[in-house]
Amino acid sequence: MPSGTSRGVLKTKETYFLVLKTEERFGVGECGLLRGLSIDDRPDYENELEGVCENIALGLNEENLYEALQEFPSIQFGVETAFKSLHSKNPFELFPSEFTRGEAVIPINGLVWMGDKNFMKDQISIKLKQGFTCIKMKIGAIDFKTEMELLKSIRKEFSAQEVELRVDVNGAFSKNEALEKLKVLSDLDLHSIEQPIKQGQWQEMARLCEETPLPIALDEELIGIFSEEEKEKMLDIIKPQFIILKPSLIGGFQGSDRWINLAEKQGAGWWITSALESNIGLNAISQYTFTKNSKLPQGLGTGSLYTNNIESPLEVSNGKLKYNSNTAWNFNIETIK
Repeated sequence: MPSGTSRGVLKTKETYFLVLKTEERFGVGECGLLRGLSIDDRPDYENELEGVCENIALGLNEENLYEALQEFPSIQFGVETAFKSLHSKNPFELFPSEFTRGEAVIPINGLVWMGDKNFMKDQISIKLKQGFTCIKMKIGAIDFKTEMELLKSIRKEFSAQEVELRVDVNGAFSKNEALEKLKVLSDLDLHSIEQPIKQGQWQEMARLCEETPLPIALDEELIGIFSEEEKEKMLDIIKPQFIILKPSLIGGFQGSDRWINLAEKQGAGWWITSALESNIGLNAISQYTFTKNSKLPQGLGTGSLYTNNIESPLEVSNGKLKYNSNTAWNFNIETIK
């Protein structure tokens, strides 16, 4: 389904599956690129993947392979997931828990993509009917006044206690107008606003986080920061209220763990979001997310966007992601070339 962001409309999503086989078992990981956003959106991406396959024996000590791929966080995620899958009793149950047994669910936000007013209004209506109590709306592509009207229409019907509202700007506000727009938005009892200005403007973002009337969550700001020192420095300067973790964009589970540890030291909150992976990647991220015991709604509802996704036990029902252990995976490794 065409999905609008402030960077344009997404119609396709490239992804690569890394399949490990032994005589008895297999493991699968997903290396998914977001063109124009992933730091590893580079011409040598496929060459790097070939190199991983040729040097897969390094994975016997996965740390070597993982560290060598520092500049390719989506491949780090794929390698990490593939080995976790290979070493699991069930290749699709990477983190066994009440979630994978179908005994617990993960609350998620309902994502409203950008489009014209009627399109966005219809999406909001559908999400509310589907039982979502947390709505995340992408803004910054149409005019601000229209976006405010849409948000006000939700607030007229539902209080902040009934429906949590998050907005994602994807860096679309200019630094000169951002604070004024945050003040206007704060009248709507929003939970948070993601990435109000483009990443890389640390001092400007720090000023916003200090003066903001509503909590700011960093998203794109985390992409491309590799060293522990640089991560700590960025959080120390900006002092955000929240950070958002996309494992495919920040080095998988290890990368996410590092960011979580640093954020918690700073007193910042966090939640986890998928980055338009297929159900293979979404499955790994969801299972990992459940183990982190966050009480916030997570951003894990993107699997339903695709017309050709891999059938899986993942289901969204009543604003929650569940793992229906009665549903089988439809993933045939023999068809992978």
